[in-house]
Amino acid sequence: MACDAEGLMAVLANVPDPEIPVISIVDLGIVRGIARDADNRPTTVEITPTYTGCPATAAIMGAVRKALDAAGHADLRINVSLSPPWSSDWITPTGRRKLLDYGIAPPERGGPVTCPQCGSTSPVEVSRFGSTPCKSLWQCSDCLEPFDSFKCH
Repeated sequence: MACDAEGLMAVLANVPDPEIPVISIVDLGIVRGIARDADNRPTTVEITPTYTGCPATAAIMGAVRKALDAAGHADLRINVSLSPPWSSDWITPTGRRKLLDYGIAPPERGGPVTCPQCGSTSPVEVSRFGSTPCKSLWQCSDCLEPFDSFKCH
């Protein structure tokens, strides 16, 4: 079935991240793009996990395969690309809002980590690694709530 890149991205926008189900792999910036052949037909979905060695990569590939197959695109390949590495800059504005609403502080380059519960900018890092390797664990100095923060990289 023929489909343009916009249609494929719409299909992939319905694939949730397996560790943060409120955000899609598109909004998280995991979907890098759609490769095309010489006739400009889509051939490959390019994905980059948020962390090299991310244990969710296999689950993400399986969910992408299932979504593509269900949409009639069983012919498309899925390629995991680690170069350049995923960057938190690739998270969309919608994705940043969804992370915050879910209780995960979205990454802000050069800015303070903000508590997603009360908005305080005075949390303390408890551990460099949070619930997953791509996040760190923080505790708010004001409301005392613990929370994950996506690492900038």
